[in-house]
Amino acid sequence: MPQVRSNGVPAYQRIQGTIVKRLEKGLLKPGDLVDSERELARIHGVSLMTARHALTVLEREGLVVRRRGAGTFVAPPKIHFNKLMSYTEEMSRRGLAVSSKLISLGVIDTEHEIAARLSLPGTSRLIKVERLRLGGDEPFAIETCYLSADEFADLTRARLDRSSLFSVLEQDHGLRIAHADEEIDATTADAHTARLLAIPAGSPVLRIRQQIYSTKAKPTIYVLGLYRSDRHTLFIRRFR
Repeated sequence: MPQVRSNGVPAYQRIQGTIVKRLEKGLLKPGDLVDSERELARIHGVSLMTARHALTVLEREGLVVRRRGAGTFVAPPKIHFNKLMSYTEEMSRRGLAVSSKLISLGVIDTEHEIAARLSLPGTSRLIKVERLRLGGDEPFAIETCYLSADEFADLTRARLDRSSLFSVLEQDHGLRIAHADEEIDATTADAHTARLLAIPAGSPVLRIRQQIYSTKAKPTIYVLGLYRSDRHTLFIRRFR
């Protein structure tokens, strides 16, 4: 039975909270060694079993990794997809420094299927924005966004390597984003994707295709995202 503090909170949760606060403040960074079970038990005045349980829960949540014979280490950060947010918002919410590298930005008229997904004629001109998304200095994802060139012509002049596309659309165009329909599957990285994401060619990547709708029920943005599978987790809650 877990040890409990006087206020009724299990002792293992107190240990977890202490470690999580150190992560949030940047006192512990990915790859750093976390106090051992024995040390945590001594610091918090709990049994070895309670300290072990705290680390087990943190490992289950993806915050730490335990290596036999070496110790417990802060895990590389992962992004959890459970709310419709821009990549900038998601990374910031997790306390991670975010940046983007603009790969390409221009107008095309050859993506007939994507134009149709945006409820536009097949030959419509689309703005294509391809960006490499980074967390710190590490590549996390490649995101390619498509929008109507007639409706958002000035996006070709926006500094999308420095700002959130969602923010630009909301602030400069009055767009209100409502929801997204998503298709999610697994694929493998081709040579181009592998080079940008700094992974071996053929590595598994998570592919997410989104049709993002405005509050006017109009599909406004189509996004193709390729995400490093070792840095992203999709959480799904199911009800019976």
